[in-house]
Amino acid sequence: MSCWKKIEYVIKPVGSYKIIRNCPKCGCKSTYINTNNFRVNANGNQLDVWIIYQCEKCKHTYNLTIYERIKSSDLNKEEYQRFLSNDQGLATEYGKKKELFAKNKCEIDLEQISYQLALINDQPMNSEGKFIIRNPCEIKVRTDKILSEILHIARSSIKTLIEREHLSTLPKYISRETEVRYYSEELFQNIAIRSKE
Repeated sequence: MSCWKKIEYVIKPVGSYKIIRNCPKCGCKSTYINTNNFRVNANGNQLDVWIIYQCEKCKHTYNLTIYERIKSSDLNKEEYQRFLSNDQGLATEYGKKKELFAKNKCEIDLEQISYQLALINDQPMNSEGKFIIRNPCEIKVRTDKILSEILHIARSSIKTLIEREHLSTLPKYISRETEVRYYSEELFQNIAIRSKE
C-alpha cells in the first residue's frame, strides 16, 4: 500500500506520582504519596516552598522542595496564593513534574503510575495500518497491555496475533513513541467496530 493508515493514542498520567524513599519510622524503603498540601516559609524577602509527601504505612512526612530561597517578588502572586490555600490542582500539577523529582533526587515509583489512554486522531483505516502510541511522560507500561486496552482483547490474544503475523513484533515497554503495525482484515474490522463505540 502506498500510505499506511494510522491511529494515534497518547498515554497521560492521572494524579501525582508516588515516590520510593527510605522511611526513618518504618526502617525500610516505603512508598510516599502526595498529600496535596504545601508548606511555605517566608524569611524576610526570601521564600521556601515545599509539597508535602507522606509514607503510606506510617504517615511520616517528607518535604519535596519546589522553590528554595527565592525572592518573594520572583513568585507569581496568583501561584503564591494557590500555595497558601493548598490548591489541589496545583499540587497535582507539581506531583507530575519529573524534573522536580530529579532535582530532589527522588525515585518515582514507575510501577504505580495511573494513566489514561486517549485517542488523538480518527483517521480512516484500512485492513493494514499502524498504531502510533505516544508516551511523553515516559510512563513504564507494557506494550501488550496498551494494545489489549486499544483492541479490547486479552493480552494472551495479542501474542496470538503476533504469531499469526497480524501484528508486528512488539517492544516490551512503550517508549516515548512506539509504532505497531497491523495486517489483518479481521483485526481491522474489530478496530473499526471499537472506534465507533
